[in-house]
Amino acid sequence: MSETYYAGAYWGARQETAEQCAQRALAFFNTISHSDDFFARWVVPPKSRKQAPRALELELPALQALFAQRRTRNDEGGVIEDLGFHLLADNGMGPGRHQRDHASLSIHCGSYAEPISNVCLLDLPSTGPHVERVLTGPVLTEVLRAMALAWEPDWAVATSNEHREMISQRPTAGTFVGWVMYFARRRGPVPPLPEPVRVEPVEGRGTLVTLTPERFTISNPAHVELAARVHQILEGAGLLVPANPWKQRSTR
Repeated sequence: MSETYYAGAYWGARQETAEQCAQRALAFFNTISHSDDFFARWVVPPKSRKQAPRALELELPALQALFAQRRTRNDEGGVIEDLGFHLLADNGMGPGRHQRDHASLSIHCGSYAEPISNVCLLDLPSTGPHVERVLTGPVLTEVLRAMALAWEPDWAVATSNEHREMISQRPTAGTFVGWVMYFARRRGPVPPLPEPVRVEPVEGRGTLVTLTPERFTISNPAHVELAARVHQILEGAGLLVPANPWKQRSTR
């Protein structure tokens, strides 16, 4: 079975303006580009198949304008202020491209409606020339570091969709163990973990935990067993709690 992977950062209600979201997004794009050249260029998906994607301008005014345009509206067309802002991007989908050889990004930020999670969600490639290089512990650790520094989430994870589904039916964000994880400092200290788990700080913000440097997969019993052991330790330390306590279930 071929597993598919994603990385996501999650945080609760946080009221922010389009400019503040754009500043965070610009910091994220600039930092993630250092993890691998694969993440250096992005496009805005077209609204229809007849349109060509356009390059995402990684400048504050352009990002601020995009966030300001993407608002949730009511039936009368009015903006629902407390639901924040949205941004969609990918790094290569176009004519002749396979739908899974690129990365897709979805950002929801600035929401202060309690049941709604703010999220930066990155779907990673599962085919194509970049997979072997990108789907590694070191690269995904840097991806989560970029998310942590830019968005200051409560929790972040990079893992396979199949592993998430295997451990529970739609587990709540923040309550399970994945390949690479980030815990905000406000959650508490990360206890000692067994080898080969790597634990490293993120500039006073929190802690990154990487289970294994090679690709984590549910077809490897040792990986599944290690994740279960780490889950038990982190749960005992009180670190596995929902990223958004108002939301009992999360699709991702």
